[in-house]
Amino acid sequence: MNSPPRTSGFCLYAVQVFAGGHHFEAAGVMTLILGIDPGSRITGYGVVRDTGRGCVYVASGCIRTGSGELHERLQIVYRGVREVIQTYGPVTMGIEKVFMARNADSALKLGQARGAAIVAGAEEALEIAEYTATQVKQAVTGTGAANKEQVQMMVMHMLKLTSKPQIDASDALAIAICHAHTRSSLLPHGLGTARSRGGRLRL
Repeated sequence: MNSPPRTSGFCLYAVQVFAGGHHFEAAGVMTLILGIDPGSRITGYGVVRDTGRGCVYVASGCIRTGSGELHERLQIVYRGVREVIQTYGPVTMGIEKVFMARNADSALKLGQARGAAIVAGAEEALEIAEYTATQVKQAVTGTGAANKEQVQMMVMHMLKLTSKPQIDASDALAIAICHAHTRSSLLPHGLGTARSRGGRLRL
């Protein structure tokens, strides 16, 4: 069983890393997938390995931007996501789409944080796909009406985690799992290696 251990000393650009500490055999088709739950204050990330038979936990954590000016926080998101990519080497990324928040200012800041994360992925030449919160919930729990705690519990069950990841990190892991399921459904049609252009998966 996997369990996110305590925060390690790796914390450059406010990235808190929880590594699985496992060695994986290079057998069959296995893909490292990054999930991003964007936010201007906290951006969750999760890395899983798609073995073709399911997902295996690799790492998860949160990029905390503090209380600086917005442009400073966006820079932390950008640098933090790039650092995660360079550390774990995922080849594809799933990210949550912007939802229509009641507060227009919050929605704008969320969109900007999301943009910073997408640019970071594009700079590292990752395939990028976008998913709505409903799509992610449906993929993980079977219902688009699930709450965050239900998503967290299903993520723990699917990845065989023995302790709870932070909510933002579990959301990111759920996005990574959703992306893995979507890619698996596209592979038989030769679409699983579609490249991203302009921040969207182009089939």
